[in-house]
Amino acid sequence: MIDALHSAARFLPTIKPPAQPPSVAERLKWTGIVLVLYFALYHTPLIGVPDLFGGGVDFLQVITASNIGGLLTTGIGPLVLASIFLQLFAGAGLINVDLKSREGRVKFSEAQKVLAIVLAFVEGFIFVYFTGLIPLEPVPGIPFDILPLIVVLQIVLGSVIIIFLDELVTKYGIGSGISLFIAAGVSFAVFAGLISLIFGPNGVVETISAGGAEALPNALLVLAPFLFTIVVFLAVAYAEGVKVEIPIAFQRVRGLVPKLPLKFFYVSNIPVIFASALIINIQLFAGGILTSQYWDAFGDPTTDVLAGYDFEKHGILPLIGYVDQQGNLRDGLLYLFTPIFYQGQGIEAHFAFILEGTTPVLGIPEWVHALVYVLFLSLLSVLFGVFWVETANMDAKSVAQQLASTGIQIPGFRRDPRMLESVLNRHIFPLTVVGSFAVGLLAAFADLTGALGGGTGILLTVGILYRMYEQLEQMQMLEANPLLSKLLGE
Repeated sequence: MIDALHSAARFLPTIKPPAQPPSVAERLKWTGIVLVLYFALYHTPLIGVPDLFGGGVDFLQVITASNIGGLLTTGIGPLVLASIFLQLFAGAGLINVDLKSREGRVKFSEAQKVLAIVLAFVEGFIFVYFTGLIPLEPVPGIPFDILPLIVVLQIVLGSVIIIFLDELVTKYGIGSGISLFIAAGVSFAVFAGLISLIFGPNGVVETISAGGAEALPNALLVLAPFLFTIVVFLAVAYAEGVKVEIPIAFQRVRGLVPKLPLKFFYVSNIPVIFASALIINIQLFAGGILTSQYWDAFGDPTTDVLAGYDFEKHGILPLIGYVDQQGNLRDGLLYLFTPIFYQGQGIEAHFAFILEGTTPVLGIPEWVHALVYVLFLSLLSVLFGVFWVETANMDAKSVAQQLASTGIQIPGFRRDPRMLESVLNRHIFPLTVVGSFAVGLLAAFADLTGALGGGTGILLTVGILYRMYEQLEQMQMLEANPLLSKLLGE
């Protein structure tokens, strides 16, 4: 399969890597240009679709950096999902690709690009034809029967542009396009949410204007989602700074004993990006597959048709997942693996819903839903964390070879990559498992607080900005010290 995808990639345009490493100023310039283009796409509506800005599934839009009803309806979803599929296939031995060689990584990247375009078509068709999230309106001069196909092609066009913008950032900018777009989307969601809390209906301004002794406490309750956002931001920023330091020595520089830092979040936010993308697609594909079957066969399953659920009468479908008319999972086994959304009716009502609410058909308590979601996201993050370490040359063996090639050794041990690997293995695998579980656990609990931008979104954004700052700082140091760059083999 990967050979077929790689062969198809030859027919696609590609962005050539720079002949010389770009300077920090050039990388900042290209990153800024890509951000401007991203927000231009974000606010470009689809022809034949009414204005849906601010609608849709918030969690889906935040994590996939998308805007349902615009050119970025799918956002980075196809790109991330393509990477997940290929990594799972590689991990299971279904495809043969050496990700530790440059040729293998290039082959993997090109195959991912082609598969992402294929998935953009699939997701576009699901959005337009099955979910009900994108209503259509007549356009003069366009037959209404072909309008859905035209909307799908627009969605695919937006996805293809995002794929190439991601490639542009990777080669000429700072970090990766996927991370940049997530951070931009979450930051915009936090800003828009804060404006709504202050100036919107029942917002801070309206609450204080009403006066009374409880005006100030009520205003603070209105701002609770933003306060939770700050708490989550600080907690993640602190966790990002936790690390294990291993003493190392340079063969070329005697007497210098620096330390190799291994972060507690060793795999960064990558596991949560993949885990969240998988959860989103569970919700998206379930909505596309189940919605029409429910409302065609059962009518309204929350009133008379499924009241007192009868397995023999209604079959197994409602046990798998109940989908409402908006295409959102609201019950069933699949619903247990999706986050609990903040409904914007006050933080007290939100936590009351978690503690006392039940699902409409099977009556599953929402606190059970919350518990299952927290465990599922955490364990799924561990799975993707281990896969990523093995496929991204971050395992102990690969890191030991990289360090040995630059003349680095562990003081008191022989100059042998196997000794380096032995020491690193004591730290890397435990950090991968524990750090991935912790990042998933933190993201899941943050989701339950109703924080602006979503707990997962904030966690991703803090990690992304932290990594971008570190990368920028390293680039500036190497740019100011060419000798150090040569010493480290950069």
